[in-house]
Amino acid sequence: MDGSVAGVEIPDAGRVREWLAEAARNPASLPDEGYTALLGSDGPDLENLCRLADSLRRQAVGEPVTYVVNRNLDTAVVAGSGRAARERLAALVTEAHDLGATEICMQGPLPADTDDDYLALIAAITEAAPLHLHALRPEELLDGAARRGMPLDEFLAAAAAAGLGSVPGTGARILDDEVRARLKGGPDLPVSSWVEVIETAHRAGLTSTSTIVYGHVETPAQQVAHLRLLAEIQDRTGGFTEFIAMPYAPADASWRQTRAMHAVARLMLHGRIANIQAAWPKIGLDAAAALLDGGANDLGGLLLDGRLAPDAHAEAGRTLTLADVDRVTRNLGRPRRQRTTRYGDA
Repeated sequence: MDGSVAGVEIPDAGRVREWLAEAARNPASLPDEGYTALLGSDGPDLENLCRLADSLRRQAVGEPVTYVVNRNLDTAVVAGSGRAARERLAALVTEAHDLGATEICMQGPLPADTDDDYLALIAAITEAAPLHLHALRPEELLDGAARRGMPLDEFLAAAAAAGLGSVPGTGARILDDEVRARLKGGPDLPVSSWVEVIETAHRAGLTSTSTIVYGHVETPAQQVAHLRLLAEIQDRTGGFTEFIAMPYAPADASWRQTRAMHAVARLMLHGRIANIQAAWPKIGLDAAAALLDGGANDLGGLLLDGRLAPDAHAEAGRTLTLADVDRVTRNLGRPRRQRTTRYGDA
């Protein structure tokens, strides 16, 4: 290392180029030291890193920019076992289906005093329309099992039988217990618990996303360790369908850091997780479009609001249109492809 900026070590440019050359030969086989150095790439080295990542993207998934038509729902907002609440929920799900959605994404815990139940809520959604339900983060899966007094594996089997199709791999943030203890925003599950829940979900036949929230108190080495752990889980279960990198806050992560993170993830996960999403709700559409030229291949969901209760999810008012997708793909000179949650053709 040749110095630091704001406490972040800057790798020697010569070493970065050596690791870039090795990555071109063996992208998924570098030691942690190599990936840590590449996360510090800047200037021409960063451009070369992104070009390498994009060539791997092309090799892994081809040219199409993928997206899913979905609607997000906040669990607490749509919960309620009464007739009126269930009719409202069915109307929201039916409207999403009528608007072309193939996925409902539901996140957030049930309120402590609710009369509803996770399994009943899953069944109500999947009975309303033929949509894929992507729902319940690791903390909510544990909550659901505890409320039912069931072992986690039995609860997950029951959730899958009720219609749950996949789970969000959120709550990962940085998979390092020391870092997790220092992050703002409340306590996280211990790393071992998060891994256990995700792997149990995969064994139950439920796929999941994988994520990182970067740009806070963690070091580049801890970011690499996080990616390494995701790769190890994928080797064991094969249950991750995509990887999503999100800045802790856009102001906390530089554009250089964001580009390097997505490119290094493409290298490390090559041959394991084919799809890397550019999270436009977190970084903006223009930045997401640029990442599609540096290793990412997916734009994520349109996040339909609909006319009925458009504020029924945390990111209400932030939707993507097909015209937006067309503009992005036209500028990139690449086709668009609507996908399912599991990346089949929609």
